[in-house]
Amino acid sequence: MSKNMEYLGNGVINIHIPFAVKRRGGRKLILSPNGDNAVFEAKPHQDNSLIKVLVRAYKWRRHFETSKYKSLDELAEKLEINKSYLARVMRVNYLAPDIKESILNGTQPRTLTTTELLKPFPEAWVEQRGWFGFSKPQL
Repeated sequence: MSKNMEYLGNGVINIHIPFAVKRRGGRKLILSPNGDNAVFEAKPHQDNSLIKVLVRAYKWRRHFETSKYKSLDELAEKLEINKSYLARVMRVNYLAPDIKESILNGTQPRTLTTTELLKPFPEAWVEQRGWFGFSKPQL
């Protein structure tokens, strides 16, 4: 038997399969031993926290463009939120369109989290795809 299998007797075999369990959005995700690929591909899963960030980014951009507020400082004050958070969310407006669509469809990489999305990311769409774990453009 292989090193991952052990015969215990009476027809019982113990199989050792290394994996990691990661909590994401209150759910558990099974990851491969190297930690960066899901062991299996589940059906598309819309992540409400990612969608909420996209919606806020769009809404706040429209509010900024059509309002009397001349700066993000003024808009943050009006919305009663931290300017830094407003700026990080507004940056999401510069995501590649196929990445936004993937998030809305629930086909984004399982490793893409709201925390990762709100960190600084490359401006070039091609670089964004690699940065966030997309293998190729989602056309």
